Amino acid sequence: MSEKIFLKALQGEVLSKPPIWLMRQAGRYLSEYREVRADAGGFLNLCYTPELAAEVTLQPIRRFGFDASILFADILVVPDALGQDVRFETGEGPRLKPIASFEDFKALDQSKVDEKYNSISETVRLIRAGLPKEVTLIGFCGAPWTVATYMVAGQGTVNQAPARALAYSNPDLFQAIIDLLVESSVDYLSRQVEAGAEVLQIFDSWAGSLPQDQFERWVLQPTIKMVARLREKYPHIPIIGFPRGAGPLYEVYVKTVGVQAVSVDETMPLAWAKENLQPHVTVQGNLDALALIEGGEVLERSVAHILETLCDGPFVFNLGHGIQPHTPVAHVEKLIELVRA
Repeated sequence: MSEKIFLKALQGEVLSKPPIWLMRQAGRYLSEYREVRADAGGFLNLCYTPELAAEVTLQPIRRFGFDASILFADILVVPDALGQDVRFETGEGPRLKPIASFEDFKALDQSKVDEKYNSISETVRLIRAGLPKEVTLIGFCGAPWTVATYMVAGQGTVNQAPARALAYSNPDLFQAIIDLLVESSVDYLSRQVEAGAEVLQIFDSWAGSLPQDQFERWVLQPTIKMVARLREKYPHIPIIGFPRGAGPLYEVYVKTVGVQAVSVDETMPLAWAKENLQPHVTVQGNLDALALIEGGEVLERSVAHILETLCDGPFVFNLGHGIQPHTPVAHVEKLIELVRA
């Protein structure tokens, strides 16, 4: 068994004080992050400059002492490396050249995959070298379905309708996109492990937008393939799945995909998660990011409910999604105090 408490929790150990980290813990709510971001010359430049990406990854560890650190990158590194035109517009989020036909798909220039993935691997090496010995390093990628929604729509969308429509109207094209993402994401995560990542998390942020039959085809089947291939190569590396918004389909995900842990979003009823998920995997979650912003009694009550419900089983404290940019730093400090008390 590892001496790192985050790894202990992922190995199924029940701890008196659960490990804690926060999704998007390196980000705009920290003044030191904003300073680095301003000097980086663009978001993707920050992601692909190992010294800067490692610095912002380590900033929340220095400030808060979280039990795990997650690589600073973005889920759209994969389509960018595959040759799709990806850019980040200030105040508008990502913009990509949409894939609407097989001609668009075949036009992807994959000649820079090695260059771009290698820069991320160098970031992982730098982070690992700079982390305290008790802190675990998490590598990650977006799940094929979620990344495909951006590749097809060319941007984030409210209900992922462009990707859902393409999956119905041209399933062969959509399957080709998914298959490419499975292959490239396994390669990407493998390089992170080789560089020093100790845990992997697969973010399926838009899993909850699909009906069950489409969920099984575009969420479950690609993730099963990814996890099986990673497990074959790295049987010692725990994998966390995050099919955000999947509701009762979380149970199917846990029982079929093969992950060691599942991150649950803020809408998940905790008693249900305790009964249906925690007997099979470590549960991670699920504080509402808005409760963290509110602080005070709301935060204390929410944290107490999560701890009382889930601490009898293998558990990692986290948010139900990423931390928001306008979160007060003092509230993060209070959160850590509450969890560790």
